[in-house]
Amino acid sequence: MDERIVTGEQLEEESAVELSLRPTILASYIGQDKVKENLSIFIQAAKMREEALDHVLLYGPPGLGKTTLAAIIANEMGVQFRSTSGPAIERSGDLAAILSSLEPGDVLFIDEVHRLPRAVEEVLYPAMEDYFLDIVIGQGPSARSVRIDLPPFTLIGATTRSGLLSAPLRDRFGVLTRLEFYEPKDLAAIIERTATIFDMPIQEEAANEVASRSRGTPRIANRLLKRIRDISQVRGEIEITLKTTKLALEMLQVDDVGLDHIDHKLLRSIIDGFNGGPVGLDTIAATIGEESQTIEDVYEPYLLQIGYLQRTPRGRIATENAYAHFGLSKGDQ
Repeated sequence: MDERIVTGEQLEEESAVELSLRPTILASYIGQDKVKENLSIFIQAAKMREEALDHVLLYGPPGLGKTTLAAIIANEMGVQFRSTSGPAIERSGDLAAILSSLEPGDVLFIDEVHRLPRAVEEVLYPAMEDYFLDIVIGQGPSARSVRIDLPPFTLIGATTRSGLLSAPLRDRFGVLTRLEFYEPKDLAAIIERTATIFDMPIQEEAANEVASRSRGTPRIANRLLKRIRDISQVRGEIEITLKTTKLALEMLQVDDVGLDHIDHKLLRSIIDGFNGGPVGLDTIAATIGEESQTIEDVYEPYLLQIGYLQRTPRGRIATENAYAHFGLSKGDQ
């Protein structure tokens, strides 16, 4: 098994780099202009009333900046930011411990909020609406309910699968915000900002090339830039050039529209193995050796967005655009 051994100092350095890539105010957050405009108004109004911001649900594909945006909201409100995830809160007592430690106005961020256990979710309802918890202590005849009053707080939930949220939980969020895939010009601006933080300038043409292959996702853009920077530095360059960028992306198996080798396997399995579909998600997952949830959450949203894949009641279908990408036509099958 390949294991990577790092020192505490290395871990701290890498964590610091990751944090430094995240903007801390709305004005520095690139893209998602309508989302920023709305949140700016809601934040300003809450501060004018000296109230906690209403609960916020951020949803959309992974890697679009939901965690970053949640931290920015806390910073703009001038309050503490507490972060956890749905799977980490296993019992109602875990939730009670977190909520009872909050100060007035604090932001509690729950990533993967759709994965909260149902028992925990039901305890969360009165906390969100009326700022109190009802906790049952003990079992059987000796069980008793204890009420814990909470300070006003803001819950920010993030999910990549909003359809899995229960209706009662979804209805308790006052601000529902969907994050969309980024435009190439916004991604190029993010890449140039990241390159500046890395103290490794990048040519405008190179930034545009990375942006066009980043699947509309800042997390992917920054990940690709890190690997391109490695290759550029090994080649002795003082700035990242277009030539090195294209070489690095070819090494990373990222094609001209941002599809990687897994995307190619997925589409070719439908085209070659199932005559273009329809074919079920579980069958595709078994064919290419990936988890069905990973395919649905990570790979499919972009393939659907660019029109290479269709979902139908009978299964997934590769479109004519997908055939054309590989230099094929449906008549070739």
